[in-house]
Amino acid sequence: MPQHQFAVHVRPEYLPAQSSPMEDSYVFAYTVTISNTGSVPAQLIARHWEIEDAFGETQVVDGLGVVGRQPLLQPGEAFQYTSSTRLQTAMGIMSGHYFCVGVDGHRFEVAIPTFTLNVPPAGAGPD
Repeated sequence: MPQHQFAVHVRPEYLPAQSSPMEDSYVFAYTVTISNTGSVPAQLIARHWEIEDAFGETQVVDGLGVVGRQPLLQPGEAFQYTSSTRLQTAMGIMSGHYFCVGVDGHRFEVAIPTFTLNVPPAGAGPD
């Protein structure tokens, strides 16, 4: 087992009540679960997101922690949070990475797998 390793799972969701398609405003929530799958406790320090809409316009978001926190995860422990983003198109993609530091001082990045933000077809129910 690698000493410094996190796994990331993301579940996106369209928020119709907060969106206004007539004004080209589409809001998506995304719930992220970060699990320490390594053998060393490590802390999530910062995030880097690239958010691309259907026109190819990209927003870059960098910042400390996630939702105001910098969780320290023990091996086998997970942290979950929900955040949101607004697009001008009904679909887009997000990807990025987290910057983490093990309690032993080792620095490492954790890739956030690319995921799709997509307004479901009319009449489609939630998953």
